[in-house]
Amino acid sequence: MSQTVNTPESTQATAQTPASLSTLAITLLKGVIYREEDEGAWGHLLHLQNQVRDYVSVLGLVLIIDPTEGYAYLRSVPDTEEEDAAAPRMPRLIARRPLSFHVSLLLALLRQKLLQFDAIGGETHLILSRDEIAYMLQTFLPESSNEVRQLGQIETYIRRVAELGFLRLIPPTSPEAPNATPHYEVRRILKAYIDADWLATLDERLEAYLAHARSLEQAERPLLTPTTNLHDPAPQHDPDFFCDQADTGLTNRD
Repeated sequence: MSQTVNTPESTQATAQTPASLSTLAITLLKGVIYREEDEGAWGHLLHLQNQVRDYVSVLGLVLIIDPTEGYAYLRSVPDTEEEDAAAPRMPRLIARRPLSFHVSLLLALLRQKLLQFDAIGGETHLILSRDEIAYMLQTFLPESSNEVRQLGQIETYIRRVAELGFLRLIPPTSPEAPNATPHYEVRRILKAYIDADWLATLDERLEAYLAHARSLEQAERPLLTPTTNLHDPAPQHDPDFFCDQADTGLTNRD
């Protein structure tokens, strides 16, 4: 009578695929997988992508892989009109967070900058200083006699965008420069949030909003009060400009 003995090598080989699958699913649930940051995880994902799709589909999620840009993430299955209205809807595992108007505006301006950067070609990483980002946004803010306070507001918007995973703070190159102007990398996952079709109408939307901002400034009404919560959607008197929700599947979460 013969017996099959599981050697350590065979046991490891048997357990490798389930462990890799679970690890990939958990990593994706926490945020985005970038090829350049973890080539090992990226290779496992490409090899097991069909299993990962089946694995997350029971949770109402869909796997998105962009091999050209080198990132992968999870999104909630979009609602369809064909769904039975009487059937209970599956709760969203990945929450949608409301964005303030100026955070949405900053996302759009960064997406436009990324488009211009890609058109030039060459480099793949768009790096902007805090001052460059602030200059982009200042055009759409009312004039202020307190530049320090305005810069503080802009830094709040920048931090919020970084929390959402669309900006990455570049660590200082040397300990001798702790007070240097911060620099940020614009993450390419932003292309998944704002597509080319929407971006094609950006100039028209920006012109409409700029006219709106100037009208408020002439009326001496602040566009955004200092106490506005970044989790609140844009005020109702603002033009219909952006969707006010961000899918947190694009962000790193604990």
